Amino acid sequence: MQRILPRGEIEALDHNHIPRLLAPVRGEVFRLRAARLRELAPGNAIGDYLSLIAVLADAQHIALAQCETPAVDAQRIALAQAHGMAPVAAGEIPRDPAWHQILLHILDHLDAAAGLPAPVRAICADLRLSVQDDAEGLDRAAAALVGEGAGQIDVATAPFLMAALQVYATDQACRFDSAQLPVVSPYGLCPVCGSLPVASVVRVGGQQEGYRYLCCALCSTQWHVVRVKCTTCEETRNIAYQGIETEDRALEREAARAETCESCHTYRKIFSQDKAFNVDPIADDLATLALDLLVGEAGYQRASGNPFLWQGEDEETATPESGPEQGAAGIGRE
Repeated sequence: MQRILPRGEIEALDHNHIPRLLAPVRGEVFRLRAARLRELAPGNAIGDYLSLIAVLADAQHIALAQCETPAVDAQRIALAQAHGMAPVAAGEIPRDPAWHQILLHILDHLDAAAGLPAPVRAICADLRLSVQDDAEGLDRAAAALVGEGAGQIDVATAPFLMAALQVYATDQACRFDSAQLPVVSPYGLCPVCGSLPVASVVRVGGQQEGYRYLCCALCSTQWHVVRVKCTTCEETRNIAYQGIETEDRALEREAARAETCESCHTYRKIFSQDKAFNVDPIADDLATLALDLLVGEAGYQRASGNPFLWQGEDEETATPESGPEQGAAGIGRE
């Protein structure tokens, strides 16, 4: 007797099938990010900040193990599949107050961490008071950070609020499998939460070998996008790859490059796992600000930001004022 196989079973039988989605692994995503940040910190121009975000990632790892956000109901999932939209898109579903408790768990870990700078401890103390006395203000701040509202962003508290929001979104993303998500979703947006990607990674190993995945800045979901294609405007012509060029060497074929588009004049970084196996898109993006500065000077705009880099209203750049110094002499193009 013949029967029609559902999509998931067909893909399982195809050994050449490219996994279109890679869900975050609950016990690994923040633990591995913390380790990568500590690996990148020594000798980096913002090494102290990378070390701080590593402590924050440790806190996220602990908080994720302890939290359980409200499940997305079946009706919402069916609606997302029918209309090709992210099932937990920002602004579509009210954020549960559970994220306040996640923030408190993160603050508890930071309070117990040794060597935390006094200004950071002061920010944590203020946030703890806000959870108690101004929960609505925190919700407005969170909405501004993920693009749900137009409120002003406080660059001092933004990394800590984003850390809690990442844990909340990642907990939800861990529970989805590809069969629950729409086959087609808006281009360039996370198919789970609808957020913008921070960067892309060309992966190694198994069915993912040599394929490029965009990496969500909020929920850590990764999704397949073909290479040599603008992740902003979908253009496939006039795509170039920019890297750091030094006086004594030609273009360094390192793990980090900027994929630039002549049509929309934007760029996103693309990392190669075969050159740095432990690459983490958020950690490596933070650690390669020199590339941002040089590509920006060449006339390209960053397509989307890093959740741990924010700029104030009067600042011209989100990067540190001094700028990373990594022996860069100019932009090289492939």
